[in-house]
Amino acid sequence: MSKLKRILALIGAILLAGMYVTTLVVALIGGPNLMTYLGLSIAATLIIPVLLFCIIEMYKKIKEKKEENENF
Repeated sequence: MSKLKRILALIGAILLAGMYVTTLVVALIGGPNLMTYLGLSIAATLIIPVLLFCIIEMYKKIKEKKEENENF
């Protein structure tokens, strides 16, 4: 379980860092879609950790259910 959490945390960090770098580059270049990238970055900052938390919790429940079924 600990490995899964570490992997998912790394994936989340990479996704968020990528979004932030993209937003920074577009801001420095002065692209026309700056506000769109900024909005996506803010949304990703909220959504990605929540999704990762849900995935971890679902994995725990599935694993518990599987272990429970194996005991019977």
